[in-house]
Amino acid sequence: MNSGEGLRERKKARTRAAIQEQAVRLFLEQGFAATTVEQVAAAAEVSPSTVFRYFTGKDDLAVLDDHHSLAAAIPRAFAEQPADLGPVAALRAALRSAFAGLDPHDRAARLARDTALLRVPELWAANAALVARAVRTLDELVAARTGRDPDDPAVRALTGAVVGVSVRALLDAVRDPGADPVEAVDRALALLETGLPG
Repeated sequence: MNSGEGLRERKKARTRAAIQEQAVRLFLEQGFAATTVEQVAAAAEVSPSTVFRYFTGKDDLAVLDDHHSLAAAIPRAFAEQPADLGPVAALRAALRSAFAGLDPHDRAARLARDTALLRVPELWAANAALVARAVRTLDELVAARTGRDPDDPAVRALTGAVVGVSVRALLDAVRDPGADPVEAVDRALALLETGLPG
């Protein structure tokens, strides 16, 4: 790929991301049903035909697989954690590392994405497969670190607890405008790591 093609591809990726960021913002502000492709186009300062060049329609705008994804960053950061760290401690460190690597715009966009997933039912439904893949990836990461099979009931129980604790922390954080969702998840996972004293 020559530099001109590389520049065009980066511009296309930026345009696609900007369109989807505006869609997510509008879905959060006014709901999925009330948002139109024309509104998304206007917010992104592109024509509706440009939106349709990147997305097949509003339902496609709701699929967030590639939108500010950390699907590569978190496993990489998890693998870099010291071998003596337990799986929850390693995951906490990996999450902190992945979010620390984001610039302020990307961090805000990622948090808006996560908030929208939890607050807009149509987005949760549209991304059920994404959530399932994330849980499976977590099973595989924990299994590799503990020397177990990803389908081991102990692995699945731990990853289920991590997912539940994280979703609960995010739900609590999105109701508090002053909360930092990343810090909320980290605190919740710290409590999971230490357990509930008797």
